[in-house]
Amino acid sequence: NSAEQQNLVSFVHENIADAKTSEDLVSDRKLLSVALGAFGLGEDINSKAFVKRVLDDGTIEPTALSNRLSDKRYSALSKAMGYGDFSVANTQLSDFPDQITTRYLSAKFEEAVGESDPNLRLALGFERGLADVMDSAKSNKARWFTVMGTPSLRTVFEGAFGLPSSFGSLDIDRQLELLEDYSEKVLGTKELSEVNTAEHREKLIRNFLIRSETTQQSNFGSGQIALTLLGGI
Repeated sequence: NSAEQQNLVSFVHENIADAKTSEDLVSDRKLLSVALGAFGLGEDINSKAFVKRVLDDGTIEPTALSNRLSDKRYSALSKAMGYGDFSVANTQLSDFPDQITTRYLSAKFEEAVGESDPNLRLALGFERGLADVMDSAKSNKARWFTVMGTPSLRTVFEGAFGLPSSFGSLDIDRQLELLEDYSEKVLGTKELSEVNTAEHREKLIRNFLIRSETTQQSNFGSGQIALTLLGGI
């Protein structure tokens, strides 16, 4: 509700329709900051050529840049804007300003929360992230790969399942196999379409936060012991 954010939202509502091409978008820093911020990609604000290529390539062709990047937030961004997928970009749709600014404000809220609790930020964005996965991939295998390519979702799933930090060093197909196995064990299904229900999302988030808190307390305890020993010395 800050004046800065509300002014930015008003600016998008008044000007996003002028961004008929990807060049129009990347040339306007305010519009670009909202588009990128809505998908947690604000750090790319100065990488205009790269962002333009992601947008222009779209998401339909397997060779599109966003489809070849491991971070699937770029694919979600490209699909949402529609520059490479449709003859007329989604920025021309009447409900697009509401969609993009609502997502942007949610992301900024999560970012603010994350300054004091990074894990809570991940939990807040989990439902929206899974919805993006359902939209972007059709087969269950492709959806799991998308989860693995989305840092925030990957962190929540790995944390909720209690997987070690070394998990990411395994062969990608082995990672998929283990994620499906743990999903079956914890949730009773390995189908992400079934995982994406309120009951299962709640269980995953609860497991993730509990395990994260336990880890933090363990680390804090170890730190306190070290400080005590150092104080004694």
